[in-house]
Amino acid sequence: MNATGPTTRSGRPKLARALTLLPAVALAMVDMIGVGPFATLPNLVNKMGGAQAIYGWTAGALLAMCDGLIWAELGAAMPKAGGSYEYLGEIYGREKLGRLFSFLFVFQLIVSAPISIATGCVGLAGYASYVFPSLEKSFFQANTQFRFFGFTFMGSEKLAFGVSGATLVAMAAALLATFLVYRRITGVGRIAKFLWVGVLGTMGFVIFAGLTHFHSSLAFPAGWSRPQVSGFWTGFSAALLIALYDYWGYYNVCFLGEEIAEPRKTIPRAMLLSIAVVAILYITMNISILGVVPFAELHAMAMNSASSFVAARAVQLAYGHWAGTLVAIMVIWTAFASVFALLAGYSRVPFAAARDGNFFRFFEKLHPKHNFPGRSVLFLGLMAAAFSVFSLGQLVTALVVIRILLMFGLQAVGVVVWRIVKPDQPRPFRMWLYPLPVLITLAGFALVLHDKKPLYHRALVFAAIGVLLFLVRAVKNRTWPFARAQANA
Repeated sequence: MNATGPTTRSGRPKLARALTLLPAVALAMVDMIGVGPFATLPNLVNKMGGAQAIYGWTAGALLAMCDGLIWAELGAAMPKAGGSYEYLGEIYGREKLGRLFSFLFVFQLIVSAPISIATGCVGLAGYASYVFPSLEKSFFQANTQFRFFGFTFMGSEKLAFGVSGATLVAMAAALLATFLVYRRITGVGRIAKFLWVGVLGTMGFVIFAGLTHFHSSLAFPAGWSRPQVSGFWTGFSAALLIALYDYWGYYNVCFLGEEIAEPRKTIPRAMLLSIAVVAILYITMNISILGVVPFAELHAMAMNSASSFVAARAVQLAYGHWAGTLVAIMVIWTAFASVFALLAGYSRVPFAAARDGNFFRFFEKLHPKHNFPGRSVLFLGLMAAAFSVFSLGQLVTALVVIRILLMFGLQAVGVVVWRIVKPDQPRPFRMWLYPLPVLITLAGFALVLHDKKPLYHRALVFAAIGVLLFLVRAVKNRTWPFARAQANA
């Protein structure tokens, strides 16, 4: 057997198409939901001043759906492992700028993916602390700043890190997810469906508790729908960023594109169905919690770590402490399901890039027996465990900014470029109302970024480091942009 696993006729390692619509939807939904809405809901409500948080969730759903249409068109046309890595290369030229953009995408992902996974692990550990308060005992705590050649990456903000009982739980969650993902894709699909049932059960119980104990005067006080004259757009921008973070994950199936059965139909259906269902769940859960938990308490939660327990608090107010503990356990399940789905999807990207010779060859190897990118799974899983020592809430905004600039923005512009440059390219799925979804997507991203200049300046510095590494590799391997110069020499 080939050392890298099964191969195509060209000798490239090949993955098996075994994921059908239901497990694809399950993976997308558990990736999207995770711990995010259970931890960030008080912050979003606080940014919007109460029930107007519905505007934030609705706008986030619209932005996710428009961006999802972009992913659906590209994913159905190019159902390969790696998602954006493949799209950027094809759109901008595999031996032109596309090679650089694809490398930058993988470069940011090799850092941001473990951080995203670790965020879910830390959120999981937060709810574990609700059940077992002794986990909050800290063994070590410190603050630091990221410096690179004298440059402070996060400005005046300090990054908190430490070790506590909860930290050990977070690290254990990352390692357990790594163990479960380290198997053939059919096994991953079965586990995803099992975890998905728990995710739906968690949200369903929280929504049921809120709606059956609903107080309209709490949720919708007089004048709730009138936007505040001052500060509305600033609050809306911040709320949209949080909502966007909570909706992200629908594109997970595109990273698994080479393992999706009937991808030209399954990928668009899985993404768009997931976005629609999750939007309904988020908005309904937001309303149900607003009708149980007073805004003053939600505001207090947004100001401290108690925000991690909002779902448990809502159900506790409805049914008592036992119910709050039960929901905390269910949220732990939901958070772990997201960690599992994130690792399964992201692990295919370094493999795809390495297979093309556009990333480190270490990641190219497939498991010789079970045909999955084992090295990539292990690397990202272990990195996520290491990142679990940090207080990652401070990094959410920075991650969103980096991904908008280095993945989502390039891709939104790219789908238009692709239609112009290659109008005859087969497109099994065409986005509805083109180019309106692209315009809405770019406008939404601009609104999120409009007051984040210090952060996107740092994101550009991060990109510059990636460009430097790319050029060093290009010189060493004599690839674009130095291949032609070498040939003419």
